[in-house]
This record gives sequence, C-alpha cells and structure tokens, in this order.
Amino acid sequence: MAGYPEGSTFANRAALHRSGVHRPTQAGICGTGAFGAESIVVSGGYIDDQDLGNLIIYTGHGGQDKNKRQVADQTFEDSGNAGLLTSSISGALVRVIRGAHKGSSYAPESGLRYDGLYRVVDAWREAGQHGFQVCRYKLTKADSGPGARKRSDLAVPDGEVTPGRRDETVQRIVRSTKVSRFIKSLYDDTCQACRTRLVVAGDRSYSEGAHIRPLGRGHDGPDIPSNVLCLCPNCHVLFDNGAMIIDAERQVWVNGTLLGPLTVDDQHYVDEAHLAYHRDHYGAAGSGA
Repeated sequence: MAGYPEGSTFANRAALHRSGVHRPTQAGICGTGAFGAESIVVSGGYIDDQDLGNLIIYTGHGGQDKNKRQVADQTFEDSGNAGLLTSSISGALVRVIRGAHKGSSYAPESGLRYDGLYRVVDAWREAGQHGFQVCRYKLTKADSGPGARKRSDLAVPDGEVTPGRRDETVQRIVRSTKVSRFIKSLYDDTCQACRTRLVVAGDRSYSEGAHIRPLGRGHDGPDIPSNVLCLCPNCHVLFDNGAMIIDAERQVWVNGTLLGPLTVDDQHYVDEAHLAYHRDHYGAAGSGA
C-alpha cells in the first residue's frame, strides 16, 4: 500500500485507522459483500484461528459475547464475512495486519504490523470449538516479499547464506494425476452434473477432476476416486463455491434450483460422507444463509 510497505508497524488501532491500511477502529474485517474485503486483522480474537505464517485459517466475525465466548452461529450475511466470501470468488487480494498476542509466533511483540497481501483461496462454514457454526477462510500469501516473520527469527551468521535471507521448506499437497485422469477418462470428459462435453481441438475434449472434500489444510480430504468428480469448468467453479450442491439422493442443485441427477458410472463409487461434508461446509456459502 502506498506509503506503508510490508512490515510497517503501528502503535495501536487508532494509528492503524489513520493510515488507511485498516480503516475500522474495532472490527477485524474491513469489507462488504458487494465490494469484497480490503483488510483483516489477525490478533487471536477467535479460538479457531490458525496462523501459520504464509498460510492463515481465519475465523469470521460475530456470535461472541462481551467475554469473547462464542454464543451464537456466524453467517455469511454479516458484512465482513460476506466481504471475505466475495474476495474468495473474485480473487481480489486482502491486506493482512497482525496484532500482538501470545497465540502466534508470527505476531509482533507489540502493536500491529502490516504483513502484506494475501489471497482468500477458500471459504466455508463448520462447527467451531465451542460448538457453534463459524465462517472459516483459508488465506495464502500472494506476493514474493519477505513473508511473515517469526519473533524467534535471528540474523543468519555470515558464511552460510546472505544475511536477511533464509531458506524455507514449503509443504504442498501432491495430487495424484492418475486419480483425476481415471475419473475423467471414465466419463469421457463429460460433466457428471450438467452432462456437457467440451470439445476444444479436433477430437480432443476437456474436463476437470474436482475434489468433493478439499485436500488442503482445514479439510484434509483424501485424493482417491471416491472423493473426485468429473466436472466441466463452469460446474467446477459452482461446486467449489457452494453454488452447486449434491443432495443425499444424488440430485444436483444450483443456487436452489434442481438441475437433475448426478451421473455416476458403475465403476465409480462416490462416497456420501464426502458429499455430506461438502453440503455442510459449503452449502451456506452458496445460499448466503
């Protein structure tokens, strides 16, 4: 942000507000459903938050009493929650500010620190540790800047690496291309939801292998055939964002309208447990409930 590069620090929320990096003086999310989210503050306000540096599992706002206990469900209708949901769909970047607290080694010792731009790559609802439904967001660091810094980071001694730089080991989910290829081949690239077969060049067709329960942190779904569908790109986007739901009778619904039955080949076992997980975690995102 102009005038406030990554790493800029602020003594308190009033100073942060004046900078424009995060405009609200109390709310942790700045944004609306219409325009998306501008910024969030990660300060340990919710027990379900996970701050892993370049990866954050962030809890939406709402449902707490004056003692910070969760006493009610959160919804995607609240403005800040709706803003982050919109950003997860649009891909717009969100400023992340960390506030001092003891729950994260990535938090500053005092005050607040602007830690750069993150992308909201997932949004869902699930029961939190207190038993109430909370809005959850997965954010990943979007730029190649210095990254979130641990309080325990020390300058690297001369003679090993250049001071100010450090090697990082990044763990990624390794997807099995064999599983995806098998499912897509089984349906000859025909979408199981809308039955569209895209022919892109000559006799070449295209489809996408869609995981029902996502593989990433926060969901930890398996990369096996029973957790993969063959979908066209449009249906894949609808499914990932909760606009498409498959009910217990294997009927496909798009934004509350019945599309028809899910096509399932005899060789393809689709695990209902994964479909139920998708309904429970993403149904509210698609409906706005």
